Amino acid sequence: MSVVKLNKSNFEEVKNSDKPVLIDFYADWCGPCRMVSPLVDQIAEENDEYLVCKVNVDEEGELASEFGVSSIPMLVVLKNGEIAAQSVGARPKDQILAMLKG
Repeated sequence: MSVVKLNKSNFEEVKNSDKPVLIDFYADWCGPCRMVSPLVDQIAEENDEYLVCKVNVDEEGELASEFGVSSIPMLVVLKNGEIAAQSVGARPKDQILAMLKG
């Protein structure tokens, strides 16, 4: 499954997904974000049971502030529309998957 580019217009649909949702808040200029981005892409490709999304904080400032993003990369896991887990900073793939499974 491919990564969904999340924005204000499709957020409600994503939030109400039956699947656990991984959201990667990032910016193109952020070095650690560029390290996490390919891992997030791999997770999307390898795991149909998750909905994987990315939010460019420079383009979607309102959505980023709704989640209280102050540092990036920030990863958020939503389950049943609620935040189930979140972390700030680069994480290895196994830790990101553990957040989704937790």
